Amino acid sequence: MVSPKHVCVIGAGVSGLAAAKAFSTRGHRVTIVERSSDLGGVWEPARSYPEVQTQSPKELYRYTDRAMPEAYPEWPTGPQVHAYLANYAKSFGLDHMLRLNTAVVGMARRADGRPGWTLVLKDKSGTGTNEDFDFVAVCTGQFNEPRELHCPGENGFLAQGGQILHSSKYGDPTLAKGRRVVVLGGSKSATDIAVNAVKSGAREVTIVMREPVWRIPYFIGGLVNFKRILYIRAQEEMFPGWGIGAMGRLAHRIAAPLVWANWRGLESLLKAQLKLARCNMVPKERIEDGVNCSVPIATPDFYPMVADGRIKAVFGTFDHYEGDSIVMSGGERVGADVAVLAIGYKLGVPFLPEAYQAKLVDADGQYRLYRLIANPDLPELGFVGFNSSFCTVLCADLAANWLVRYADGQLANQPTAQAMRDNIEMMLHFKRVERPAAGVYGGLCVAPYHYRHFDELMADIGTKQQKRGGLAGRFQPPDADAYAKFLATAPDYRAA
Repeated sequence: MVSPKHVCVIGAGVSGLAAAKAFSTRGHRVTIVERSSDLGGVWEPARSYPEVQTQSPKELYRYTDRAMPEAYPEWPTGPQVHAYLANYAKSFGLDHMLRLNTAVVGMARRADGRPGWTLVLKDKSGTGTNEDFDFVAVCTGQFNEPRELHCPGENGFLAQGGQILHSSKYGDPTLAKGRRVVVLGGSKSATDIAVNAVKSGAREVTIVMREPVWRIPYFIGGLVNFKRILYIRAQEEMFPGWGIGAMGRLAHRIAAPLVWANWRGLESLLKAQLKLARCNMVPKERIEDGVNCSVPIATPDFYPMVADGRIKAVFGTFDHYEGDSIVMSGGERVGADVAVLAIGYKLGVPFLPEAYQAKLVDADGQYRLYRLIANPDLPELGFVGFNSSFCTVLCADLAANWLVRYADGQLANQPTAQAMRDNIEMMLHFKRVERPAAGVYGGLCVAPYHYRHFDELMADIGTKQQKRGGLAGRFQPPDADAYAKFLATAPDYRAA
């Protein structure tokens, strides 16, 4: 028998909705707390910049139990994704579990000795309350707190009329019209905003990034959807994974020349298609050494605008502001009216007590999470959406289905605390020593090992089928409908 729990889901974005659905389906009482005034997380309209769209095709960016509308384009826009999430919440009654404008400002183990946590919640008026929960699912993800960058001279820059804002605050494209816009960052949001500023009539647009990075166009060679190259099991197997034995390492050594030729061919194709040499943006790093969640999609029009001078690319970072200019680390001075900081978000769980923070995150920033979901030294606590990838919604969905079974002791392969610790140590060694690219974002990126990650989750859950066979299994991208069928074969239960 599984006893019903009162579960707090922190965050009402993609991951929070997945967790709420998974726990409520199993018979638990769920409360979703969201500090914002709307659901959606990064897709909340107030946080979206103009013309934002997904980096992933809609069939990869969806829950297992709800496809995106047929009328949506292959890469849905921000408003479309938000509408999809809102409809998902309403369809499954998750909207009735929502407490908006409610922030978690602290938490501690329950004082009554019962399993669970006491959360300190603060509403919009600033009123705080303490509430007990039997289990907590942290679903704040990796895009929670915007990073800040303060440089000498910024007060003077602001005083003479300049503006400095994080990319999440770039919501009005008229901000750019007739002005000199400088965008700091090399992510897709940075290139999206630079292109939007040109289209919005900016007088000058400059993008500043540390160095050129590989970007993947929606269609490689103008013909092949990138999902059919980078998101297939056959390509994933070109990367040595964790925990492989002597025979596996030998197989990789034998195949090394063919794998090398594969990547050099892809690099040559990208150089030609995106005209990287003409833009002076050929990356120094080999593409296979950096494939992870930080490899962005190429914003349409970005490279053509760099090539013809509508966007000026500067390599380095901001050093200081001087009058109405920004001086770069390399000494170059760029006139600016608006500085957009597309520098990402801070990782962390700030409301978790310091003693537990130390159990969750190592000194070098690597997270200690089994399957990127749970830590044996943080009881009655789990994380959904920390297994980031280009298949973010699917990753969150599968993690949520894993977590509820873990919380209820219903995994087919329920791990012991020591087995979890041993696995965490093995994975940390892999990310630090064998494949450092896997350590980005605190080691919370599953790319390029989507299938390996999904296989482990399905095996733990106990599905009778865990992957597709034949050519479809090796040369097709992940299929949410297929995983829905796999999950349906897992042992069923309900708290009562």
